[in-house]
Amino acid sequence: MKRRYAITGGVALALAAGATLFYFFNFSKNTGQALATVNGERITIDHFLEELAEIQEPTRSMFKEDPAKFLEMLITKALVFQEATKQGIRPGREDEGKETIIQEFLEKKFSIPPAVSKEEVAAFYMLYKERLEGKSLEEMAPMIEQIIRQQKLEEEYMGYLQQLRSNAAVEINGELLKSLETRPAEMATNTEEDVDKALKSGRPVLVDFGSNSCLPCRQLRPILQEIEKEQKGKLEVLVIDIYEHRSLAARYRIQVMPTLVFFDSTGKEVFRREGFMPKTALMEELKKVGIS
Repeated sequence: MKRRYAITGGVALALAAGATLFYFFNFSKNTGQALATVNGERITIDHFLEELAEIQEPTRSMFKEDPAKFLEMLITKALVFQEATKQGIRPGREDEGKETIIQEFLEKKFSIPPAVSKEEVAAFYMLYKERLEGKSLEEMAPMIEQIIRQQKLEEEYMGYLQQLRSNAAVEINGELLKSLETRPAEMATNTEEDVDKALKSGRPVLVDFGSNSCLPCRQLRPILQEIEKEQKGKLEVLVIDIYEHRSLAARYRIQVMPTLVFFDSTGKEVFRREGFMPKTALMEELKKVGIS
């Protein structure tokens, strides 16, 4: 069974965007060739591969493509544990595990919520007022305050990690790291011309605007492949990498990855959905453009 790495509590909630680091709190010393040293502590290639094997797909494949990113997470984890040990969190608690110790250390360090002023809330409200469906500042203030507080807490957290990294003595075996890089066969994506042609096909069209570097996009790809196969001849399914086709993404005002845009058989956009969708929900939406 694959392990799921997670941290619970208020800190994890506030740091959702930066929480990927917390997936890897099982750092241990291993024998073997050193991929990196962190203040003298070794991260071996054996340990790196063992940790990587525990990661769920498609995240694991993404890290295989960019092992430096995964190594940086292991380095940061090592630094945080070293700091926790320095500040006396560890003594007498070895049996609790490093994940528990680091979690407690970070929750204690970031236990005081950042202050949010009324002016900040008002400025946020005015910036996004058009998207708030006519709700008043008074109605939205508690939610906006929480969003701003989470953003500030995340900034404090990331700043702290950057400081630890900049002050650390880290050596990386670049040649060995490069040897771990695994590039998959090119993931097929479509072009602007493909979209224009599909919209004139007389069939409904589903366009996925995303990127190979986007985790929800990668999770969505197998679902789209299944639907394309099942609905062959009845539905056109296209995948657009917005970094390769920026003008097309701009034409359709794409702001979130992935964004699924649904067109009817005349080529007219009917609606769109942002974010990952499971297959059952996606099929329900396709019914609206005549696909059953």
